[in-house]
Amino acid sequence: MDHIKMARRPTIIDLARESGLSIATVDRALNGRPNVSDRAIARVAESAEKIGFYGAGLALMRAAESMRPKLRLGFVLQKPEQYFYQNLGNSLDKEARARVDVQASAVVTYPATQSAEDYERVIKQTGESCDAIAVVAPNLPQVSQALGRLRDAGKPVFTMLNDLGHADRLEYFGTDNLKVGRIAAWMLTTHLRAPGKLAVFVGSSRWHSHMLRETGFQSYLRDHAPTFEKMEAMINLDTRQLTYEATIDLLDRTPELRGMYIAGGGMEGAIAALREVRPPGKIALVVNELTPESRAALSDRYVVMAIGTPVRALSRACVQTMIDAAFKRSTAPQTILPSELHVTESV
Repeated sequence: MDHIKMARRPTIIDLARESGLSIATVDRALNGRPNVSDRAIARVAESAEKIGFYGAGLALMRAAESMRPKLRLGFVLQKPEQYFYQNLGNSLDKEARARVDVQASAVVTYPATQSAEDYERVIKQTGESCDAIAVVAPNLPQVSQALGRLRDAGKPVFTMLNDLGHADRLEYFGTDNLKVGRIAAWMLTTHLRAPGKLAVFVGSSRWHSHMLRETGFQSYLRDHAPTFEKMEAMINLDTRQLTYEATIDLLDRTPELRGMYIAGGGMEGAIAALREVRPPGKIALVVNELTPESRAALSDRYVVMAIGTPVRALSRACVQTMIDAAFKRSTAPQTILPSELHVTESV
């Protein structure tokens, strides 16, 4: 009798008995109908495999997929040719696609140029086509206004890496930029054996994150290394060429220069200039982000520290919070992540 029972093809009744669910619930799960929890679908799938209810797997998979809500998460980044932003975009896409509770897709966009009009345009287009939006953007009135309009329309809005810093603050994901600047100053002053002048490069005053890093740098010198002199911050517009030219000029006219900190982009220009006119270790250089170029410069001892953003942790936290906000769940006002510190002996 048991042999006959085992040889018989299992029925939906057997599947309901094994899963401990009603026949109606099992039928809804198998046919992709609504009002079935993910937990119930998982129980039916497990029981189907256990008793050999063949053909249920694909149906259950399709049912689970069709019942997952769809979300489009918009991300406005910048400079798609740069390794860091390529890596960040890929990481955000990976984290979105890895979600099992929703069908999330990452829509990663970039302004055509760094102009306020292009930022405003891409923020508007991305925000209107997505369920939530997170941006890396400078502190420009047009940017704040575009994000404000989206938020007033009920769209969840977030900033990454650069806190826009205006009175009506948006939720922020990134590192503590004031602390990043202090870390850079600590590294330079403890690494150098004799005091002297230190140079800081910032993209522009439009990046609140860069201003905070410069402030943190200066505050550390005032508190712990007053024998070092911070020179007036140099603007490099986050570009390799401007940083290269400014570094060459700086080295030529400042014999007392002991160290440099690139608070934003453009570190490749400083590295190239040092390789061209100074031996390794002559000028201590601190940069942001671990990239193929900064890794090579660390190995060759042109860079003494790269202060990195934890891209994977940032991406995961940002995707999770955007999903929570899209479903009207409460979220934290900011997510501050610890910096990753890379030195010559750690790469």
